[in-house]
Amino acid sequence: MTSPDYSKGVACVRAQYVPIAEASIPMTDWGFLRSDATYDVVTVWDGAFFRLDAHLERFMLSCERWRLNPGLSTEQIVDTLTQCVRLSGLRASYVEMICTRGQPPWGSRDPRLAVNQFYAFAVPYVWLANEAQRANGLHLNISDVQRIPSASVDPRAKNYHWNDLTMGLLGALDAGADSVVLVDAQGNVVEGPGFNVFCIRQGAVVTPAQGMLEGISRRTVIEMAQSLGMEVQVRALPAAELRSADEVFLSTSGGGVLPVTVVDGVAIGDGKPGALTRRLVETYWAWHSDPALNRPIDYS
Repeated sequence: MTSPDYSKGVACVRAQYVPIAEASIPMTDWGFLRSDATYDVVTVWDGAFFRLDAHLERFMLSCERWRLNPGLSTEQIVDTLTQCVRLSGLRASYVEMICTRGQPPWGSRDPRLAVNQFYAFAVPYVWLANEAQRANGLHLNISDVQRIPSASVDPRAKNYHWNDLTMGLLGALDAGADSVVLVDAQGNVVEGPGFNVFCIRQGAVVTPAQGMLEGISRRTVIEMAQSLGMEVQVRALPAAELRSADEVFLSTSGGGVLPVTVVDGVAIGDGKPGALTRRLVETYWAWHSDPALNRPIDYS
C-alpha cells in the first residue's frame, strides 16, 4: 500500500488527516453556502509556530462572536495543528484553523440547529508579495469600494465576507497595481485583502484605529515600533494622508512587514523602501527567534 504524499500539505477533516489535495467539506455546509465560518492563520518559521497563543486566543474569540463551537479545547487544537505540520514535514508553513456552521436539518433556516465543524490544514508558507516586490516595494491602490460597515459584519472577528475586498482587488489589478486598500464611509483607509496598512509621517508610525481586523502581525508591528522608541499613532487615517506619507508598509502573516513604494501611481518618498520600514522588516524576522513568541514543533 502506497503511503500518502503529505509533502504539499496536510489537512484534518473530521478528525482524519489527509493530503491537502484530498481535503473537502460538504457542499451543503453553511461555511460554503453562506460564508458562515471563522478561521485564523498562524505561521511556522524555522520549525516553530510564531505567536501561536495570540492566534488561538483570537480564534476562540471569533468563534464566540459568531456563536460557533469548534468542539475542541485550545490544547486539542494545538495538537491538531502540530500534527498537520509534523506530517507535512514543513519547516516554513501557513497553518489555518477553521470552524464552520455545518448544516442544520435539511430545510431548516435555524443556525442553532447546525452541528459546527472544525477543520485545519498546513501548507507551504504563503507570501503575499514575491521576492522582487519585497525588495522594491508593492504598488498599492486605494479603492473607492467601501469596506463592509463594522455594524454589519464585525471585522475584528475573522470571517470570509470578502466580496468587497475581492472587487477592490480586481479593480486594482486591472489598473496595474499589486494590491488594494479599502476605505470606510468617511474616506479613511481601513484594510486590504489579508493585511493591515501603516504609514510613517514625520517619524511617527500611523495605523487605522477601527474598521478592520486587528491583525496579530499589526499588533507585532506596534509592539516592535514601541520597543524601538518610535511614536505610534492608532487613529483615523485619511486616504490623502496615506498618499502623502513618508513611508508606507503592510503587515500580514503572509510576509510580515511588506514595503509599499507607490500609492495610486505616485511614488512614496524616493520610491524605495524607507529606512524605518527596513528596520521593522529586520526586527520582525529577528523576533521569530524570541522564545517568548515561538513554540518549536517536535517533528519526531
